[in-house]
Amino acid sequence: MEKPLILVTNDDGITAPGIRALIKVMNKLGTVCVVAPDSPQSGMGHAITVNDTLYCDAVVVDKDAPQKEYRCSGTPVDCVKLAVNEILGRKPDLCVSGINHGSNSSINVLYSGTMSAAVEAGTQGIPSIGFSLLDYSLEADFEPVLEHVEILAKQCLEHGLPTGVVLNVNFPKVSKEGIKGIKVCRQADAHWVERFDKRVNPLGREYYWLSGDFVNNDKGEDTDEWALANDYISVVPVQFDMTAYQALNQLNNWNFSQ
Repeated sequence: MEKPLILVTNDDGITAPGIRALIKVMNKLGTVCVVAPDSPQSGMGHAITVNDTLYCDAVVVDKDAPQKEYRCSGTPVDCVKLAVNEILGRKPDLCVSGINHGSNSSINVLYSGTMSAAVEAGTQGIPSIGFSLLDYSLEADFEPVLEHVEILAKQCLEHGLPTGVVLNVNFPKVSKEGIKGIKVCRQADAHWVERFDKRVNPLGREYYWLSGDFVNNDKGEDTDEWALANDYISVVPVQFDMTAYQALNQLNNWNFSQ
């Protein structure tokens, strides 16, 4: 049988250790094509390039590996759009994004370039998974989670995903032996308390540096934050239909006439 076609992308850039580890796992499962940003694109969310040119060049990052690779000047979402419409010639059987250096749990899913790439593929009917490890270091050790990446990707290839759903997978920063298992979770109710560090550049112009504290308001033991805090892998099914169906009846009772 023909091997499944797997698109690999990320938001940390094509040479980031996380995507290199992900590529190795995907090469066990199918024919791999990599289309990823040429530089870090963290926090880009679902941004696309509309007011600038896009470049996408074939590159060889690992000369001994079988995959085809392309580096793109745009965002993670641009990478998926270009891959599907210009490079692959057909929709892939699976899109995987990551492995991100840092958490994309809870509210962070909204800002994540990693997850937005997976969501973009999902909007085109492609089964998709975003993978993240709770370690922001470029020296992060991905080895403890690779077995679980393979398991989840295999399950996705075998069973597919419900229409309109992609998976947000986050790994705790623990040893291989320290991982207690996989939990299917809901997204925790959490938010950022933001601060802007106001500074002045050498030319005297004021600028701001965003920082803040992550606050988890959710004490539930069925959330991604609880799972990660207790050394479980969290798997959250994410939908990109953002309609608040529970609010439709209330809004339909409003008086819209003047």
